[in-house]
Amino acid sequence: MNPRLLQLSPARPPPQRLAVLTRRVRWLVAATIIYNIIEAAVAITAGTIASSTALIGFGLDSIIEVASATAVAWQFAGRDPETREKVALRIIAVSFFALAAYVSVEAVRALLGGADAEHSSVGLVLAAVSLAVMPGLSYAQRRAGRELGSRSAVADSKQTLLCTYLSGVLLAGLAVNSLFGWSWADPIAALVIAGVAVKEGREAWRGDSCCAVPLTAPLTIPEAPAGSTATGDACGCEPGCSCRHAAEK
Repeated sequence: MNPRLLQLSPARPPPQRLAVLTRRVRWLVAATIIYNIIEAAVAITAGTIASSTALIGFGLDSIIEVASATAVAWQFAGRDPETREKVALRIIAVSFFALAAYVSVEAVRALLGGADAEHSSVGLVLAAVSLAVMPGLSYAQRRAGRELGSRSAVADSKQTLLCTYLSGVLLAGLAVNSLFGWSWADPIAALVIAGVAVKEGREAWRGDSCCAVPLTAPLTIPEAPAGSTATGDACGCEPGCSCRHAAEK
């Protein structure tokens, strides 16, 4: 017997809450842009001085993150952010692909015998600070984006989270290189990050946010059999999905 289907409409936040969430996303995006501009300037300067491709690459990643955040800022600057979401998602996807391409090329160059980087105290401090700051920004934007039902805000939060991973990779690479001279550790880890970036870019290009749905669209999901334990939420999302959760308020 085919399971019956339920028509569920995710609850749209009330206008006052919607305005609060929109302002929050705007402020978080602005903070991300400002921080990444500073981060890019410091990383590229320090990387040039120390001949560190990892630091220079980290600085360029910050510029890519600025492009992604700017796309979300442009989207939420409009009267109806939902109408601009598809374009914003495409820009974010391209930024993921650009990051993956650059990191891959630089990682392969380093593995094939690139110039050895010198010790950089500034780079170590910058990576440590970014590792502390970026997770908070990513979480706050992802939470607001989910409740708002914005795929682009969630996708940009993933870009920020990826920057967190790169901060960890950079910190480990600089530290290991300084302590043990293992210059191959950083490019290997960077290739893993590049693979993650490609995956996230493909999802953003397709507009996939797990099971995120437009705020006004009805959702059709199979009715759970009697006695079964449901694992999804009111949106039909499994745990960990990048959709809007009414409980996250």
